[in-house]
Amino acid sequence: MTVKHVQIKPEQNLVEDLFQAYYDARKNKRNSLSALAFELNYEKNLIQLYDEIKNRSYKPSPYSAFIVERPVKREVFASDFRDRVVHHLIFNYLNPIFDPTFINDSYSCRMGKGTSYGIQRVNYFIRSCSDNYTKDAYILKLDIKGYFMSIDRTILFGIIERRITKKQHRLSCELDLIVFLVKGVIFCNPTEGCVLKSPRESWLGLPKSKSSFYSGANKGLPIGNLTSQLFANIYLDGLDQFIKRQLQFRYYGRYVDDMVIVHGDKQRLLVAVKEISDYLRVNLSLTLHPKKIYLQHADKGVSFLGVYIKPYRVMIGKRVKRNVLNEITLGAQTLKQIAEKNNTKSINEFYVDFCQRINSYFGLLRQVDSYNFRRDLKKMITYGFSSRLHVDKELSKLVVVHNSVRNQSKTNDD
Repeated sequence: MTVKHVQIKPEQNLVEDLFQAYYDARKNKRNSLSALAFELNYEKNLIQLYDEIKNRSYKPSPYSAFIVERPVKREVFASDFRDRVVHHLIFNYLNPIFDPTFINDSYSCRMGKGTSYGIQRVNYFIRSCSDNYTKDAYILKLDIKGYFMSIDRTILFGIIERRITKKQHRLSCELDLIVFLVKGVIFCNPTEGCVLKSPRESWLGLPKSKSSFYSGANKGLPIGNLTSQLFANIYLDGLDQFIKRQLQFRYYGRYVDDMVIVHGDKQRLLVAVKEISDYLRVNLSLTLHPKKIYLQHADKGVSFLGVYIKPYRVMIGKRVKRNVLNEITLGAQTLKQIAEKNNTKSINEFYVDFCQRINSYFGLLRQVDSYNFRRDLKKMITYGFSSRLHVDKELSKLVVVHNSVRNQSKTNDD
């Protein structure tokens, strides 16, 4: 019997890939207005998006721009939900090509990596290089000035186009399709026709180096896009390879543009500052932040990803402490305002959102030496909020106690 192999057409692949990208995009944005509007008729909207991509007529919609004050003041450009679907489509096509080629110690926005892994690795670097603090070792920490706003879009597109052309046999879509999508997203000016969601005065005090409105022609990527996170890793991958392969630093790690190198020779690290600076300037049109070059003996420790890594212990950073305390204070004020309106639905939504915010901090806190601070947080939450919020016995997370559980607990007490 002859077995017929049915070849799936590229068009059919694209439809299936778009539906998968839609499911990926709605996981975290299902309650946003643009996501709800899209979901009301998602099949029709996806087919329309498919037609636009197939005909190469797709163009990103105008962005919404706003200012976020916490944990640090920054500018965010939010894309429409249909564009987020396209971002996930691009990510699903590109990530399998690029991620396996990244160095292990590139920590940002990668499966199995993240802040906790980065902290563990840098702590390991210091202990290994210093033979557990019995030998001299030095820590060099570097930062790129206005990284996201300084990315050269032409250089970025060239890096991606060359790589996917070389690896097109591994692509799960047509080469010209992904080139079209990547080009459209990279060269889209987020400020053009954008809708301001924050008052204009909110931008006061934000450095120009951190705003897309001042980034210059064909410079910068909007913070907040999934594609921007991937592109940021792709853009600095050449630097990672340069530091690891050519400069031959064994103990090197990077989270976005925060770089740490640990080495036994202080003079070698001083030379490396110039070598890295030259590479960034010549190849990527980037500049090291002159005020954020840190070079100290390992005994002094280093601040990295919200913690302070010191000999034999890892402590929570002052800024993280301040941020979580501010979150609790602001949360108590917000709850009071909502309670005055006596809106049960809004109160329930607040508790869920507040728990997510605080638990993002607890996730970091339980990785470091912070028992006393977590105990103090439990007291603040116990006295500042209703019995609907509860910190578990391990002081590891905040949970919402539902009314039915609370009523049952009262009944048992009676």
